[in-house]
Amino acid sequence: MLTVHHVSKSYGIQTVLDDVSFVLNPGDRAALVGPNGCGKTTLLRIIAGEEQPEAGAVALGPATVIGYLRQGLQPQPGLTLGEEVLARLGGWREARAEVDRLAASMAHAAGAHLDRVMAAYDRALMRFEALGGYEVERRAVELLARLGLGCVGLDAPVEWLSGGEQTRLMLAGVLLASPTLLLLDEPTNHLDIDMLEWLEEFLRAYHGAALVVSHDRTFLDRSVTRVLEIDGRTHRLTEYAGNYSDYAAQKAAALERQWAIWRDQQAEIRRVREDIHRTKMQAQSVELTTTAREPGVRRIAKKVAKKALSREKKLERYLESDERVEKPERAWQMKLDFGEMPRGGQEVIVLRGLGHTFDGRRWLYRGVDQVLRHGERIALIGPNGSGKSTLLRTIVGEIAPSEGAVRIGANVRIGVMPQKQEALDPNATPLSIILHARPMRETDARSFLHYFLFAGDEVFTPVSRLSYGERARLRTNFMVLREGRLVFEGTQQELEASEDPYVSRFVVRST
Repeated sequence: MLTVHHVSKSYGIQTVLDDVSFVLNPGDRAALVGPNGCGKTTLLRIIAGEEQPEAGAVALGPATVIGYLRQGLQPQPGLTLGEEVLARLGGWREARAEVDRLAASMAHAAGAHLDRVMAAYDRALMRFEALGGYEVERRAVELLARLGLGCVGLDAPVEWLSGGEQTRLMLAGVLLASPTLLLLDEPTNHLDIDMLEWLEEFLRAYHGAALVVSHDRTFLDRSVTRVLEIDGRTHRLTEYAGNYSDYAAQKAAALERQWAIWRDQQAEIRRVREDIHRTKMQAQSVELTTTAREPGVRRIAKKVAKKALSREKKLERYLESDERVEKPERAWQMKLDFGEMPRGGQEVIVLRGLGHTFDGRRWLYRGVDQVLRHGERIALIGPNGSGKSTLLRTIVGEIAPSEGAVRIGANVRIGVMPQKQEALDPNATPLSIILHARPMRETDARSFLHYFLFAGDEVFTPVSRLSYGERARLRTNFMVLREGRLVFEGTQQELEASEDPYVSRFVVRST
C-alpha cells in the first residue's frame, strides 16, 4: 500500500531525514515517533505529496486514497460547519456547482446547443458521482454525529467551535473521503476522553493502513502495532515491533546492551594500553641497563619495543574504525522548576457565581463557585465545547464573564500556556523573542534557550519553521521569563522534547 524507499530531505545545511525506508500494508497501524523537530511532519508531507524528497521515492499502491490530518490546520474563517467539512473533500463542492449550473442551462437550451449542454452535464455528473455524489451530504451528517458534532448544527459558524471540536471537524473531513491510508499528525490534540476512546476503537477496527504521529503514550499503546522512530541525531529511521510500551522496553534493552558492550570495550582498551606501556617500559629498561657488549639482549629488547609499537598502531586503527562501539549518548529533556515564589494570600483565585454565554440563550457554564488555594493543583476537565478554555480566558481577564466575578489574590502573577501558538510572530526567532521578553546579553539568552533544547544555530530559526512542539517549548520559555508561573491549558504532552524515556534533565529556575 505504501513504500518509502531511501528518502532523504534537508533544509539548507540542516538534514531532516536521511535514507528513510519502510513499508505499510493494509491493516498496519504504525506510530511515527521522535523528538520535536526531527522531521515527522516533513515525512508525512512527503508521503502526502505536499513536499518532494531530495533523494529516494514514495510509492503508493493502486487505488490508494490518502487521508491526511494536519497538525495545527485552522478552519477557513467565515465558513459554516457543513461548508468546512465538505471543503475537505477536494473538488466536491465545485463538481456539484458545475452539475447544478449545467442542469439550469438545459432548461433554456435547444437544438444543437442542448446536445452540447447535455453531453457536458453527463461528464460533470460522472465526475460528481466519482466524488461521492449526493450521498456525500448524508454521510457528512452521519459522520459529524458520530464525532459528537451533530448537535452543533451544520449552519453553525466554525469560529464557535472549541479547539477539540475543530480537531473533530478536521477529522470528519479526512474520513469523509473514505481513505485507505491515514496520515494522522497529532490527532489527539485537544480531544476529550470520549473522543480519544472513539478514535482508539476506530483505528483498531480500521482495515486500511494508518501512520500516526502522537506523543500520547497511552493512546499509542492502545492503537498501534509498530513503532517507527526517527533519531534526532542521525535522522535515520528504526523500526520496532509492538506498541509504545514494547518500543520503550526494546529501546531500553538495546541501550543497556550498548552500555555493556561499551564498558567491556573500554576495559579491553585500558588493558591493551597498559600492556603496551608495560612492554615499552621493559624494553626501555633493558636499553638503559645493558651495554654494547650485550648485543643479544639489546636485540631482543628492540624486537619487544617494535612489537609494542606495532600493537600501539593496531590499537589506533581500531579506535578510528567502525568496529569500535560509540559511547551511548544521552538525550536531554527539559524539566521546569520555578523555585521559591513570593507568598501571597491563602486564596489564589476566587470564582463567585461565574457564568458565560455567547448569545444570551446557550450557557457554556453558570453558577461556578470555586476557590483555588495556595499549594493546590486543580485539573479542569470536561467534554470538548463545554467552556474550559473560555473559563481560563475569563480568569486571566481576556474576556468578561456574562455574570459573576473573578478575584485574583494578592501578589499572584498568572502565566498562561495557550492551547495554540498563534501569539508567536512567525517571522521572529527564538533568540529575538527571548531578548524582547527580558533585556539581557545575547550570550545569556542563548544559554537560557539551551535549557529549553534550542542549541547552536537553532536559536535563529524563524518560528514559522519550528514544529508545534518546538513552538510550545518556546512559548514556555517566554512565559518563564515574563510571568514565572504556569497555567496549562490542554495537556503537557506537546512540551515533550524527546520520547526517549531514558534521559538526563536540565533544571530551569526563573529569577
